[in-house]
Amino acid sequence: MNRVSLRFISILRHQKLNQYSSVPALARNLSYQSDLSLKNIYPNSSLKLSTPPALPSVTKDGKFSGFIPISDLDITYSRSSGPGGQHVNTVNTKVELRFKVAEASWLSQETRAKFVNEFTNKITKDGFFVLKSDLTRSQQMNLADALEKLRNIIRKLEFEPAKPTEQTLQKLQKRQEKAARERLHIKRQRSQVKSDRQGPSVDF
Repeated sequence: MNRVSLRFISILRHQKLNQYSSVPALARNLSYQSDLSLKNIYPNSSLKLSTPPALPSVTKDGKFSGFIPISDLDITYSRSSGPGGQHVNTVNTKVELRFKVAEASWLSQETRAKFVNEFTNKITKDGFFVLKSDLTRSQQMNLADALEKLRNIIRKLEFEPAKPTEQTLQKLQKRQEKAARERLHIKRQRSQVKSDRQGPSVDF
């Protein structure tokens, strides 16, 4: 006797049919479940998905927090190119997201100005910045990849290298002077070797 039959007999024996709201609910409970199913691995967890509360896109110091509001992006899907068999020709997995840089309220004014200066040739005439991704054959994975690309671009624009200290500048100057002395020394050695190869001049 299999597990489904044993489970059904157990329900009938203890008269637990009233706890199931519908026949599909009873069928789901009686259907085969692997020992590695989510219900067995996480018995006290809920499978209901919830949207987390929105986070501020700009922190107190004016930096990008990493949160990108999806509602402010124009996302379209299309067929991907490359290998993949018939699956490529039937599923829209390629992601193209665009947004208007001037109206991106989730970016600081300084970051938007850097964006325009850095990507002048990639921004359309209407002011839209377009980003594409067809890395995988999954629509959600490509969307996540495009968003991560956008985050990396913004973080790179906001990155400001630390200014070197006075001691660091002195060390760099000493290294440059030492390298110049060594270069001149090697140059004089090579010049001496070439002059030694020449024969003595004879006056007639």
